[in-house]
Amino acid sequence: MGARALQIAMGAPILVESSKDLSNPIDIALQEVEIGILPITIRRTLPDGINQDIPLKWLLQD
Repeated sequence: MGARALQIAMGAPILVESSKDLSNPIDIALQEVEIGILPITIRRTLPDGINQDIPLKWLLQD
């Protein structure tokens, strides 16, 4: 959330329709996560040195 809110505060495009309720970058980032459109991927390095990319969507599935 913090990374995306910082991106929004620095002028990154907002991926949800803005409204009066969504004026704070943190609220906008939370809305993007709730809708499932947040374009963030987590990269981790496995013990054998291979990188694994994990979309945030996969981690937040119900």
